[in-house]
Amino acid sequence: MSLRPPSGLTGPSAGELAFDALGHEILAEKAAALGRAGQRVEETLAKLRDNAEEQLRPQLLKAAAAAVHAYFIQRELCGLRRHDAVIREYSIPRAVLVRLGAS
Repeated sequence: MSLRPPSGLTGPSAGELAFDALGHEILAEKAAALGRAGQRVEETLAKLRDNAEEQLRPQLLKAAAAAVHAYFIQRELCGLRRHDAVIREYSIPRAVLVRLGAS
């Protein structure tokens, strides 16, 4: 019969430490990707708001919808499922929201 010390008294194994480091790196990359996607949303929405030409509006709406859709997908990959606050924070127009997912 062999005895093992309680798991609370032993430190994490090398494998657990390596996995934890990888997990932190993955979380950091998810956060960076979410930040880049949010920046694209801000840029496309600013172009949409600043442009007064009716000819460019359909293209700008399509670009904004694509950026917002990508941002929502990235948020969901990070575990953030509700987008109501983001829609209010970025003041995403209804014209953009109705085009989400359409290509």
